[in-house]
Amino acid sequence: MAPVDPKAVLEGRIPGRPPIGLIVGLTATSLCALVALGATALYGGAGFWNGLILAVLPIPLLIALMLGLDRLEPEPPRTLAFSFMWGAGVAVLGALVLNTVGMVYVTVPIFGEAEGHVVSAVVGAPVIEETLKGAVLFGLLWFRRNEIDGVADGLIYAGMVGLGFAMVENVTYYMRAFEEGGAHQLGAVFVLRGVVSPLSHPLFTSMTGLGVAYAATHRHGRLIVPLLGLFGAMLLHGLWNGAATFGLGGLAVVYVLDFFVLLVLIVLVAVERHGTVRLIERYLPMYAGTGLVTPQDVQMLRSMASRRYARRWARMVGGAGAARAMADYQLAATEIALLHKRVERGVADPQWFTARRDSLLHLMALARQAFLRTPPPTAPPWGPSGFVPPHGPYGL
Repeated sequence: MAPVDPKAVLEGRIPGRPPIGLIVGLTATSLCALVALGATALYGGAGFWNGLILAVLPIPLLIALMLGLDRLEPEPPRTLAFSFMWGAGVAVLGALVLNTVGMVYVTVPIFGEAEGHVVSAVVGAPVIEETLKGAVLFGLLWFRRNEIDGVADGLIYAGMVGLGFAMVENVTYYMRAFEEGGAHQLGAVFVLRGVVSPLSHPLFTSMTGLGVAYAATHRHGRLIVPLLGLFGAMLLHGLWNGAATFGLGGLAVVYVLDFFVLLVLIVLVAVERHGTVRLIERYLPMYAGTGLVTPQDVQMLRSMASRRYARRWARMVGGAGAARAMADYQLAATEIALLHKRVERGVADPQWFTARRDSLLHLMALARQAFLRTPPPTAPPWGPSGFVPPHGPYGL
C-alpha cells in the first residue's frame, strides 16, 4: 500500500508534487507584484527602499495574527500563499492601471481636477480595488468551495488578500511621505498605516469573505450574499477614503467604525469555534464503534488547551513523530465534524462525503496505530482512549 500523505488527506487534495495550476498562478501573481514594485521604484529613489522595508516589516506579525484565527482547522498553506500573492500582485497592478485610467479619462474630465481626485478616491478606487481583491475569493468559491467551511475560513482568505495588497500599496505611500517631508513625515505615515491601521484592507475585504463563506456553506443566497459582501467591502473602503476630506473628526469616526467591525468579526469567529466544538461533541461519538474515538477523546478535542495538552503527552511518550500523529488525529476529527455540518446544510455531494469521510477515518486509524505499535509507557491524561491497547496495562 502506498504511504499516506496526511497533509494531502487533511487538505482534500491528491498527494504528490504541487499542481501546475498552482505553480503558474504563483508565478503570474509574483510577476505582477514585481511589475508593480518596479513601476514604483522608477520614481522612488532612496524613498522606495525605505518604503519597501517599512511595508514589509509588520507583515510577519500580521500574518501570525491572521493564522491565529485559523488554528482549529487550518487552511492549506499553498492556498493562503496564493491568496496573499494575488493581493500583492494581480490586485495591486490591476488597481494601479484601472485607477489611473479612470481618473485620467473619467472622473477628472467629468468633475474637474480637484473633485475628480476626490470622486476617484471615494468611489472609483473602492469599486476597483475591492473587485480585484474579491476576485480570488469568488474564484475559491467556484473552484475550491469545499475548502471554505465557515466564517473563519472566509476571513482568513480575505485577510491574506488584504495584507498582500496593503503591503505593496504602502510602499507608494511611504515613498511619497519620505520625498515630501523626509524622515519625520515618513515616520508619521508609518505610524498611521503600519501601526494604527495595518488591518484596514483586510477589514474591507473581510466583508466579501463573509459573503463567500456564507455561499460556500448554504444552499440559498449563493449569488446575492457574496455580492452584498462585495458591496459592503466597497462601502467600508469608500468611507475610509472619504474620511480624510472631513479632517480629524472624520478619521476618528471611521477608526471607531472599523474597530467596531473588527470586534464583531472576532465575536463571529469565537461563536463559530464554539459551534465547531458542539459539532465534534455531536458527531464524533457515532464513530465509537470503529475504536477510533472514546468519550474521553471527544472531551480532549473540545478545546485548544486540551489539544495542546494531548500533543505534549504524545511528544513525551513517543517523540516528534507521535506528536505529529496526534495533531493529524485532531485535525482529521475536526474535519469529519465539519463534513457533517455540510451534510446538515445540504451542500455536500453524497459520493464526495463518503470518500472524504473514509479518507479522514483512515488517517485517524493510522495516527492511532502510531501509538499502538509501541504502547506508550503512561496512560493518556484525559482518560480511556483509543491511543492505548483496549486491554493495556492501565485497565483501559
